[in-house]
Amino acid sequence: VACHGADGNSASAAFPKLAGQHEQYLLKELKDFKVKPGEKAAVRQNPVMAGIVASLSDQDMANVAAYFASQTPKGGAARDAATVALGQKIYRGGIADKGVPACASCHGPTGQGIPVQFPRVSGQWADYTHAQLTAFEQGTRKNDVMQPIASRLTDTEMKAVADYMAG
Repeated sequence: VACHGADGNSASAAFPKLAGQHEQYLLKELKDFKVKPGEKAAVRQNPVMAGIVASLSDQDMANVAAYFASQTPKGGAARDAATVALGQKIYRGGIADKGVPACASCHGPTGQGIPVQFPRVSGQWADYTHAQLTAFEQGTRKNDVMQPIASRLTDTEMKAVADYMAG
């Protein structure tokens, strides 16, 4: 709660908002931060989260996921009016000539995601979403289907769609 807030609505864009996120998705992400038996590294790298989940049992992680999923998410707002149209275009229609599918095809028309498979992105901090897209694009985050998609986006396109999703 120190990072994500007691109700899962983090006060800082450095930490994702977890309130209202799908329970199954949260559990998957928590497990991805943990080094699995026989493996040398976790699927998702983050030294802070690795330290936190290292001592959690599967039941502890399930409880944390259930708690944050049950919290009410607070909305967000787009900050850059100049990029809203581009962000909306990418979110709703993708970029056909680059092979980028519409974000809405997986995250839903209102950004609520599809439980288990795709997270809720509506209202998430734009800076956090941009950082994650960049991590996928650079290959430093590999635990999701986003890596090949993000690699086809420019930084401007990533910022635009992240800002659009925030609002």
